[in-house]
Amino acid sequence: MSVIIRYLLMVTIAICLVSVESTFYGTATFYSPYIPSACFGDTDEGSYVAGVGDELWDNGAACGRQYSVICTGATNGGVPQPCTGGAVTVKIVDYNPGAATIINLSPLAFLTIATNINAGSVYVNVDQVS
Repeated sequence: MSVIIRYLLMVTIAICLVSVESTFYGTATFYSPYIPSACFGDTDEGSYVAGVGDELWDNGAACGRQYSVICTGATNGGVPQPCTGGAVTVKIVDYNPGAATIINLSPLAFLTIATNINAGSVYVNVDQVS
């Protein structure tokens, strides 16, 4: 019986190690999504969408992925406490090569995590949604 328990314990540990997800840290700003997009051409993918920079693009594999984005702080003094405390889930529809930000959110998505559009950009944590 103890061999079975050891085996199950090792399998459980292995599964936990494999399923560890990465959190990306960086800045987010907003942009007006336009059609055509890099991922979906002329198809409108809704209001909660984003474009990503090189770090998340993954040679185009990011298209259609969903990410949860949480504001963690101000990047400038213009809006000293810009975070709403909420998170937003966005669908990746575009590529922003060479962007200084990790993710560029649609205006509605940005306003879900930031109190004011005048914040311009905010620090964020970005996690892929399974």
